[in-house]
Amino acid sequence: MTPVNFRAAWRSFVGVPSDALTRPPDLPMNPTLARTASLLALLLLGASAWARVEPGDYVRPLAPEEVHAETAHDVITRLSRGHYRRIPLDDTLSSHAFDRYLEMLDPSRIYFRADDIAEFESQRTQLDDQLRDGELGPAFTIYNRYQERLAEQLAFMVNQLEDGLDGMAFDGHETVQVDRSEAAWPPGPEAQRALWLARLKNAVLSLRLAEKADDEIVSLLTRRYESQLKRLRQSRNEDAFQAFVNAAAYIFDPHTSYMSPRRSEDFSIDMNLSLEGIGAALQLDNEYTKVVRVIPGGPAYLSKQLKPADRIVSVGQGGEGDLVDIVGWRLDEVVRLIRGPKDTLVRLEIIPAGVADDSRTRIVMLRRDTVRLEDQAASSRLMEFDHEGARFRIGVIRLPTFYVNTTRDVTRILHEFDEQRVDGILLDLRNNGGGSLEEANSLTGLFIRGGPTVQIRNAHGRVAVMRDPDSAFAYDGPLAVLVNRHSASASEIFAGAIKDYNRGLILGSRTFGKGTVQTLKSLDHGRLKLTMAKFYRISGGSTQHQGVLPHIPFPELIDVSETGESALDGALPWDTIAPADYEPYTNLAPLVERLQRKHLLRSAESVEFNILNERIAHQRDLNQRVALSLNEGRRRSEQDAARRFELALENRRRQALGEPPLEALPETPEEDETPVAPNEQATPEENLLVEEGGRVLADLILLSQPISAMR
Repeated sequence: MTPVNFRAAWRSFVGVPSDALTRPPDLPMNPTLARTASLLALLLLGASAWARVEPGDYVRPLAPEEVHAETAHDVITRLSRGHYRRIPLDDTLSSHAFDRYLEMLDPSRIYFRADDIAEFESQRTQLDDQLRDGELGPAFTIYNRYQERLAEQLAFMVNQLEDGLDGMAFDGHETVQVDRSEAAWPPGPEAQRALWLARLKNAVLSLRLAEKADDEIVSLLTRRYESQLKRLRQSRNEDAFQAFVNAAAYIFDPHTSYMSPRRSEDFSIDMNLSLEGIGAALQLDNEYTKVVRVIPGGPAYLSKQLKPADRIVSVGQGGEGDLVDIVGWRLDEVVRLIRGPKDTLVRLEIIPAGVADDSRTRIVMLRRDTVRLEDQAASSRLMEFDHEGARFRIGVIRLPTFYVNTTRDVTRILHEFDEQRVDGILLDLRNNGGGSLEEANSLTGLFIRGGPTVQIRNAHGRVAVMRDPDSAFAYDGPLAVLVNRHSASASEIFAGAIKDYNRGLILGSRTFGKGTVQTLKSLDHGRLKLTMAKFYRISGGSTQHQGVLPHIPFPELIDVSETGESALDGALPWDTIAPADYEPYTNLAPLVERLQRKHLLRSAESVEFNILNERIAHQRDLNQRVALSLNEGRRRSEQDAARRFELALENRRRQALGEPPLEALPETPEEDETPVAPNEQATPEENLLVEEGGRVLADLILLSQPISAMR
């Protein structure tokens, strides 16, 4: 028996020169069987495992269709005539759209080279005219170049992996840049391949740190990149057209977008509460799929395992199905993979929010279900505690969203609290992304004696004022509203009105800043989501961009600089209009400083608050890193340090509660279908802020007799 080069035998079979192959495994085999064995390899493993990948095999040039010219003209006309922001269709808009188009296609600046950008530069001031005239050829040329470069990168990755990992060194001083959004375009092919190699090494190293063997890493990454190549081959003319039109639409504001017929269908499904899935809104973040919002009442929300800003890297069907790597997939394909029939299981491998190192993944298992309306409904609990020598009873209302009949349900809870003789009410609007404007208006009316609640200005400058229709109070006692960065839209309208009337305290962190109104316009080909109005508080300030600022800030794990309206390029600015005619109930300003001082003293003495602040500071340091080391020893040390940090914080918390310490952090909890109370769905940090909110409200009651006397 003589050893046969298995891959070389395959090369001979298909006529590929043997010198194109490196590091083949040797197997003891009779030479006469080599040809048969090679054919068997093709059948079992596929030719892609044995032949060098050629990027040109995966790229199909795209071209505009006749319907695209008509639709482009329709979209640009509606934008110029109907959008809230009046932007002239000139060279300035064209230049901004040009930059946005490149950013959308290549946010990390790893595909286009400097010579590509120089070639495209002649189109910078032409895009507005091309949209108007339906001359979309240059835009498709840019998109096709993007596809070519992407295919080159993926082929490069696959071919590098074919050579194995032995040639990759992980003991030097190399780094990979975390954020290249402001970096220079690579000057040429060699510099570009160096970037690609660094990214490949980072992917390999992340999987090594996740304790995967090298052969498993090669197999996983090869499947990942080959899968992306195959999907690249499936690109459609519609993809290039939608990307280009949305680059122009984004210049007006981030919430304005064109949806192709297929995307329109997906949007309709997303808005349908009968959708069976996990109950999470997703978006692309470079090559990752990121969780934007967890829908109250859905499986993800009830599981307590999926959070906004988590990144999904693979999806598995059932409890034991293979995890399919979805890095680099199109968003619509990811959504279709995650959706499924009710009562079926889906497993998600995620990189938790705030984790820069891709190796720190965990598995989340969810049971698909419909988003039940009853799980989105307002819920309540009674919080009792001793505070400065007095016993307080604070009613807590958790409101996940503004749904139809919100006001009716909260009214019922207020009556129950009245019978329980609560001393104050804390309304928790954290993570409430909004909903019904009418319900936000009527809910505000439960706490005021009539008057305006919000102002709405349209694209023509006309201002409409929504008002509480009656002068009756449902509750006139001490009130506090708890918000965070994910409190948006209708939540901000309610919180802004309560603050302007001086009706209660706003606690927490700066809200999202979503102060615009969108409408859907049907087109002959697809739909256009168009911003056509803007919300303003009764004091005249917009909720847009700035959000609602709290009276008493609470620490927040959410990175405000990376989340919210102000983090979106091109967001409409904050501005003011004339205030509405309203009368504040009191003046809280003299009390706010004293309340803030009491809160800070209390939190400084709290082990749990100190732990939260340390976690925030640690997370901020991680987010500020500009590069990751490609030295395996250093990365393992960093990983171990991160685990020791989390374990030390958890044990300090347990010690403060009188609980035994842990030797190691627990693994991800298994799926638990046991119903949980709303307050149990929150993390310890979230419950900590509710408890502190109750104590701040107790301080307000003690310091402000006029307010407590209102009852």
